[in-house]
Amino acid sequence: MRHAGRLLAVLALAVLCLQLWFAGRIALMNVLAPQSTSFQRSEAIRLLGERQQVAWAQAWVDDEQLPRTLKRAVIASEDDGFAEHGGVDWDALKGAWQKNEKAQARAEARKAKRPPKVIGGSTITQQLAKNLFLSGERTLLRKGQELILTLMLEGLLSKQRILEIYLNSVEWGEGLFGAQAAARHYFRMDVSRIGNFEAARLAVMLPAPKRFERQPGSAYVMGRAAVITGRMNDAQLP
Repeated sequence: MRHAGRLLAVLALAVLCLQLWFAGRIALMNVLAPQSTSFQRSEAIRLLGERQQVAWAQAWVDDEQLPRTLKRAVIASEDDGFAEHGGVDWDALKGAWQKNEKAQARAEARKAKRPPKVIGGSTITQQLAKNLFLSGERTLLRKGQELILTLMLEGLLSKQRILEIYLNSVEWGEGLFGAQAAARHYFRMDVSRIGNFEAARLAVMLPAPKRFERQPGSAYVMGRAAVITGRMNDAQLP
């Protein structure tokens, strides 16, 4: 019994140290941009294993060079409550959970071999927490750690800084990260020069960048971009 108690104490201390390490890394992001994210590193390893080379494009752009049009488009598309919530949109999360439960029940009823597609409901801050530090596995433990990291990001960084890091590190295609690299790849211009419709097209791609990269001018992308363009003026910036 005493041995089990000591083991639990050691585990608790290890978890605490890990959280303090995360908090320190996040606090440092107030002055230093992250060199890479956990997701980027996993992608580099995957590309190296598949192709024996890593084609990579990323260029950091400071907040004042990121156009308001892009910020509005991404907020309108990904997280329209970004400026107001504390990192988690509980209503969206509840809705996504209910949809996933129904999808799982339908899959079990028809004895599907593949698991149903998981619907997210994640905010921009949650996406950043996952990309910065976590793996892509879907477990309750990982989701719990994501929640803790989300609250740390919201507590230690400003909303403007969270959005700046997100837009500079999020994936926009195979080996393509950040808004500057995306604007140059798809539109042959710096991100500071893109207009409303280009910004909306980039925002449309975020949920599935590798899929949309193959057809960036598809009818779906264009139609969805038109919808987002119409919503951009209502998007609240932090």
